[in-house]
Amino acid sequence: MTLCEKQLMNIYQKLYDHYGYQKWWPGESAFEIIIGAILTQNTAWINVEKAICNLACKKVLSPHKIKNISEQKLAELIRPSGYYNIKAKRIKAFIEYLFTCYHGKLGRMFMRDTDSLRKELLHVNGIGPETADSILLYAGKKKVFVVDAYTRRIFSRKGLLEGTESYDDIQKFFMNNIPKRIRVYNDYHAQIVMLGKNVCKPKPRCDVCPINTGTCKI
Repeated sequence: MTLCEKQLMNIYQKLYDHYGYQKWWPGESAFEIIIGAILTQNTAWINVEKAICNLACKKVLSPHKIKNISEQKLAELIRPSGYYNIKAKRIKAFIEYLFTCYHGKLGRMFMRDTDSLRKELLHVNGIGPETADSILLYAGKKKVFVVDAYTRRIFSRKGLLEGTESYDDIQKFFMNNIPKRIRVYNDYHAQIVMLGKNVCKPKPRCDVCPINTGTCKI
């Protein structure tokens, strides 16, 4: 095991011991997870839950139902998530892609190999690397590590990243240095979010940080 592997897994173990297994991503179906991944852009999860609840209450939380409602109606239902007009367009773009390429069947979509499917998703309006990888990992159970702003912040403070690396370079760093298992990719990202959201904020709370060894660059 290399030094990087030891460091990353030591951090993960400390987070796991502190927070426990996170059981991510919250959602009752792959489609709900995909909608959540799109809606969570630039908003807190509590707002996403409200928007998803609206869709579920109106019984339109399925590819066919969303395909058949207007973009305006969709925007109203997802209003709690913020930027609702933009996000409605993005959801509709994903639905158009799903039906054009896979006849509306998520199972068919996820039968594609990971690299090809990722390239396709990145060509859908409004789906960037983080959203695409969240869809692949959490909805598709693909071996892809999700990188977010918390990842960059935490691991640059720990001195394991410079902080200027590209998304793809950070992703490769993790995927090359932690076990290539879906459960680990899944939970490690969830643990990072927990730490970044609650402790390693722009103004960090180092006194209560479960991975603080006094070596962070603040």
